[in-house]
Amino acid sequence: MRVPILLVTGFLGAGKTSFINDILKDSDGMRIAAIVNDFGSINIDAALLETATEDVIGLKNGCICCSLQGDLLRTLRQVLRESAPDLIVIEASGIADPQGIVSGLMDPVLWQAVTLDTILCLADAEDLLATPDRWKDALWQAQIASADIVQLSKVPRGDDRVASLTARLGAMGKAAVFGQDGSTLAVRDLIGRGTTRTANAARPVIDSGRFTTLEWSYKGAVSMPRFQRIIGTLSGELLRAKGFLTFREKPGESVLFQLVGRRASLAPAAREQEGCTLVLIGEANRFDPEAVRRRLDQELVLSDH
Repeated sequence: MRVPILLVTGFLGAGKTSFINDILKDSDGMRIAAIVNDFGSINIDAALLETATEDVIGLKNGCICCSLQGDLLRTLRQVLRESAPDLIVIEASGIADPQGIVSGLMDPVLWQAVTLDTILCLADAEDLLATPDRWKDALWQAQIASADIVQLSKVPRGDDRVASLTARLGAMGKAAVFGQDGSTLAVRDLIGRGTTRTANAARPVIDSGRFTTLEWSYKGAVSMPRFQRIIGTLSGELLRAKGFLTFREKPGESVLFQLVGRRASLAPAAREQEGCTLVLIGEANRFDPEAVRRRLDQELVLSDH
């Protein structure tokens, strides 16, 4: 019997990792293997954690979480060799057209062991209400159009506009829309909602070349006020930023940094991380990674030496 795959897609910052994290915590007795892009952001309760290595988290409920290292098909084959899960959950990149993964999963050899059961798209309600241009975005439209289920996230309470937003999403295609009341579907309710997919139905993949990414790291601690000042001036250029930081003002503590649009947060990290690692993503015509790298080096590193 082939193992079903749940593909979780959605634009930058929609809440994909948090959604998968919740599935792993409340697996309803299913053995789930999750393949995620941002391994460090998975926040597993200590009571549920059984083992943890650089690439794999093992949970006492029989679930595992793997970081995507290189090729997705290779990672899938490794998961299938090491265990026989009841469900495989794959997190798509927020700047990727899910059609690329759908096409990859049509691999004839892999198709004998797995089946792409359901595609779920996370839709950030706050972002859609605040950013009218998002509805015109071809990549976002492709993510919604690929979905069997649209799950609303970050739904503002008491906002009368959520009902019309839900109706507008429902009118975009075949996907059923859930979560307008802030709820999420149970994991077993996510399975069996997909349509039959064939390689012949594949469409061209939307190129993600309009985005550019900066990965920055530093082995030491940095100044919190300087970091906040830099991010404040860069927020207009960034679509998404995330990473782990160690601040001189909080020795011995690791902090998880998240930014979506102009919404930013700092929170204690689930596990201790050494130094600082950041990923910044923006539109190529507005965000200059190398200029920002120089600024981070100058203002956070060199200025302290």
